[in-house]
Amino acid sequence: MQNDIIKCGLTEQKDSRFVDTIEKEAYVWCEKDWKHDDHEHAHHRAQLTFVEEGYQYFHIDRKIYLVPQYHVIWIPSGKAHQITSEARTVNLMVFLFKTVFGDDFYKDVQVFAVPPVLKEMLLYASKWNQLIQEDEEQDLFIKAILKSLPNFCRESSYLEIPVPSDVRIIPVCTYINSNFKYNLDTDLLAEKAKMSIRSLQRIFKNETGITLQKYHQLVRILKSIELIDTGQYTLSQIAYMTGYQSLSAFTASYFAIMKSRPKVRKTASGSSSQSL
Repeated sequence: MQNDIIKCGLTEQKDSRFVDTIEKEAYVWCEKDWKHDDHEHAHHRAQLTFVEEGYQYFHIDRKIYLVPQYHVIWIPSGKAHQITSEARTVNLMVFLFKTVFGDDFYKDVQVFAVPPVLKEMLLYASKWNQLIQEDEEQDLFIKAILKSLPNFCRESSYLEIPVPSDVRIIPVCTYINSNFKYNLDTDLLAEKAKMSIRSLQRIFKNETGITLQKYHQLVRILKSIELIDTGQYTLSQIAYMTGYQSLSAFTASYFAIMKSRPKVRKTASGSSSQSL
């Protein structure tokens, strides 16, 4: 008989769904150095994940959502998702809710930067880590977090990488993902898609909601976030490694996507970080 696998207090079954035997309306589950599965899973509780350290990719409904450090992702109940990351360390706080409020906000996946007030609320709630017994203060506090989410949320669709369903477009995305450092060669991309440049541009936009140029920019910035996380490179080096001709061009592109300026983390040796 296969041993039960417990994740975030829930028991995982063979079909990647979970049995919920916890009676609490909501609780928080924190783990250091989060371990990732290689499969998609779903559960009946709605989920709020706060990335305290590192970064995380969530694969949901043919989209890949980037959740960098100090961002949260809201995942509605029953929504299948898979998580991946190449970060050195990923520290997550996961809040799980049996029921939610009726606002439209809670019906869709949401990703947004955590403002200071919400960040302090989330960190304060970590004192109840893995506490699944009834606690009145905890219940009221976590419910307040849930209620405040729509007010804290800002439109963050720039953190989504769409995955096209048209098989002709897949080789185009694969090529850009592997050759993001180089300028777009639309002739070559059209050849890979076996269509004209004009048809490629039209179908790509219809499939993904963004242009080839925007997709290319998104991939570059996501790669820069991975490089920043290593703590091994200066911003100038990262700009070059992701294909930008200057640090200023990289900074402007990063700000356009992330709404903040890039900042290099401190390395283990304690050297100072670089930011713009």
